[in-house]
Amino acid sequence: METFSIRDLRERTGDLERTAESGHLSIVAKHGHPLFVAAPLDEHVLSQWINVALACRMFADKVLSLGKAARMANIPVECFIERLGEMGIPAVVYTDEEFDQELKVLAS
Repeated sequence: METFSIRDLRERTGDLERTAESGHLSIVAKHGHPLFVAAPLDEHVLSQWINVALACRMFADKVLSLGKAARMANIPVECFIERLGEMGIPAVVYTDEEFDQELKVLAS
C-alpha cells in the first residue's frame, strides 16, 4: 500500500492511477495524517462496499428513507439497520413529542 500526500494528488496523479489500476489501495495523507483511502473500483467493491457506504451516508443526511437506502445498499432492511448501528447512525430519530407519544402507546 502506497501513501500519497495531498500535494502528490496534483504532481503524481499518474502514479495514483497506476496503483489503483493494479488493484492496490493507497492512503492519501494530509500533514502526515491519513485522510482517506483510494481504492480501485472493481465489481466486488461496487457491490459490497460503496453502495452500502453511500446508502448509509445518504440516510444519515436524510436524503433517503430507510427503505430506499436499504434498497440502494442492496441488502434487507434488517441488515441495513444493523449496519447503521455498527456505524453509530440511529435508524429512528424521535422528537421529544414523538417519544412521549410512543411511551403512551406502549403503556396502554
